[in-house]
Amino acid sequence: MSGFSGTQGTSRENRLKSNRPLRDFRASSLRWHRMSSDAKTAPPTAPAAGIKDIARALGISIGTVDRALHDKPGVSPATRARVLSMAETLAYRPNLAARYLKSKRQLRIAVHLPRRIASFWDSLREGIRESAAPFAPALHVDFRTYPNLGEGDVPLFEEALRDGTNGLIIAPGNPALLAPCLRKAARLNIPVVCVVTDAPEGLRLTSVSADPFTVGAVAGELMARFLPDGGQVAFFTGWLATQDHAEKLRGFTSSLGSTGTAHIALDPVVEAHDDEREGHRRTLSVLRAHPRLNGIYISTVNSLSVLRAAEHEGRLSALTVVTTDLFPELVEWIRAGKVAATVYQRPVSQGRLALQALYQFLLNGTRPPSRLRVVPHLVMRSNLDLFLERLPVDLEIPEAGRTDRGASRRTATRGAGVRTTATTARRSRGSQRA
Repeated sequence: MSGFSGTQGTSRENRLKSNRPLRDFRASSLRWHRMSSDAKTAPPTAPAAGIKDIARALGISIGTVDRALHDKPGVSPATRARVLSMAETLAYRPNLAARYLKSKRQLRIAVHLPRRIASFWDSLREGIRESAAPFAPALHVDFRTYPNLGEGDVPLFEEALRDGTNGLIIAPGNPALLAPCLRKAARLNIPVVCVVTDAPEGLRLTSVSADPFTVGAVAGELMARFLPDGGQVAFFTGWLATQDHAEKLRGFTSSLGSTGTAHIALDPVVEAHDDEREGHRRTLSVLRAHPRLNGIYISTVNSLSVLRAAEHEGRLSALTVVTTDLFPELVEWIRAGKVAATVYQRPVSQGRLALQALYQFLLNGTRPPSRLRVVPHLVMRSNLDLFLERLPVDLEIPEAGRTDRGASRRTATRGAGVRTTATTARRSRGSQRA
């Protein structure tokens, strides 16, 4: 990737002892509060070793240690080797935020993610916030939103290339439309990290995802085992032009054909464009056109519209349904057995990884692997409560739709002083999905 090739910055028992409930799920609000029981009961960790600790252990000056660690002149090879060995022994980790404060520089990272569907994207944003908090105030994060995946992201990207942004985190809904912006970012040495879905490898620093092919393959294997006598299955997605959605279909199809069970016919494949009304309408059409349908796999977070339509038609109890991700509104559908399983893509973890990879590259040039994958989790009724104890959803973060409605730009301070800006992008004809 030539654009970024320079020297630029490349026991459950313990929890049950608490008198407070582990989980606070309110059916009326369909929201969770952040569960902090793990943090409260975790054993204290030893403070990280610093330069002073290395100097004290070796009986040399702090300046000598600093020069040795940062490959500065004036240190003999033998001393540098001793310092590096002691740093490894003490598990020394540099204080990156302090380094940037000392240099009086501030990094600016822009995060461009869709507003819909908020139950997924808000969790990913929260992961980015959590990961950025320790680096404040040396790091400024702009959270900018656009209506839907692939709709309105191009103007935001173009703005970021003009406003002094040092790096971007994006979810490319239509990589072909974003390609000119990605090429320009590479020429300007502005690294781009893709989350959830991907862009061409040569045009971004890295991508972070749950590996969509694997997510689809897990769902396909589940469906094949849930339907040992075979049958007909429908596949609901957002846009097949999006890499994430296309790869899930490929993985799902691959597993259906390789499990050794009875034949399962995949028909139809439905694009609902992550729109709830469209998803409901298309589900009704599918159910009425396919009276013998046995199963449905919903490969995006737009599952409630499909479930409600199937229940409205009186068909849900006869269908095997596999969904994607885990959010408050989906819980009771799983608990009631109306959803057989959901494949959780761990959006918070994806957000954390994306921010860390980009920040480390900007700060010290550490180049991440070309792809960073989180392992998807399988959630069923039998293990649902374990996930609810730990699922990190912070109610203090407003829904993106509420945050952005009626305002073009707002600035807030969240978690340890990280500044975040929410910007709403209007639909642009030039950024519509082809």
